Formats: sequence, C-alpha cells, structure tokens
Amino acid sequence: MIRPEGNITGVSQVLPLLAAKRLEIIRELMPDARAVAFLDVADVLATICPSEFADLSAAAEPLGIKIERLQVGSNDELDEALGTLTRQRAEALIVSLIRCSSPRAFRLVALAKLHAVPTIYPFSEDAEAGGLMGYGNSNFDIFRQMGRYAARILDGEKPGDLPIAQPPRYR
Repeated sequence: MIRPEGNITGVSQVLPLLAAKRLEIIRELMPDARAVAFLDVADVLATICPSEFADLSAAAEPLGIKIERLQVGSNDELDEALGTLTRQRAEALIVSLIRCSSPRAFRLVALAKLHAVPTIYPFSEDAEAGGLMGYGNSNFDIFRQMGRYAARILDGEKPGDLPIAQPPRYR
C-alpha cells in the first residue's frame, strides 16, 4: 500500500494493468486463437482505453495474435460492432474497462452469446450477470472499501493517515 502525503487517500483500481492477463486467459481457453477483438466505448474513459489497448497489443504481438479495436458509442453501434466482429472472424472478445450502463451491459452479454463469441469482461460482476468470464476486481469490494474509508474519515481520522488501498482480490 502507498502512503500519500497531505490530505488525500483513496481506493485504487489497477484494471488497465490487467489487459494482458485477460489476453492470457483467452489464450488458455483458446490456445490456437489468432484474432481477438477489443471493445471500448468511444466517449468514455478516453485516457484509459488507449493505454489499455496499447498494453493489450504489446502483449498480443509476441503471441502472434492480432488485436482488432472496436469502438462503440450507442447500442446501435454495439450491435454493429458485434456483427463486424463475427464478419472479421475474431475468435474472442476482450471488453475494456468501460462500465456500461445496465441496459448496454446486458445487451453486450446477450449479443456475445448470440454470436457465440467467447468474451472476457473487466469486472467479476459481468460474469455473474451472465457473461462468459470476467477477470478483475469486484466493484462491490471497491465500494465497500470506499465506505469504510468514508466512515473512518467521518470518525476523525486524517485522510493522509490512511493508505491508498488496492483491491483485496482479483477474480
């Protein structure tokens, strides 16, 4: 854990660093896969998704895997992206850090099933909601940690005395 200086603390999510791990999991599931799509939302997390895509591409190159980036902004574009994915014969899909609104997330899970595309999501809750698999932290765990920190600060602890916490587990 990191000790901040001053009056700041928080709970960190290191999800961008897990993009290569998600590719590794896809590779374990499908050892012969050569084409994998990466889905992100064009208008969300503009600074995170490019670095996640770059990390993923760097991890894919030595494995001989081509990463195709698909960006969506609306549910209609989501339908189109999944159609493009199957036409381009991508063998699997890695979903970026985007935390879609519930209707979009449910639509994505349904489309991935419809097109029979093995998909890995960035949060464990996505798999619990019907997605094939997820690898990352639990948002529930993160929110619980944030609540604990808020309670400690309201009870008089100084934010600078609290370490910046990492997720307790990845699953």
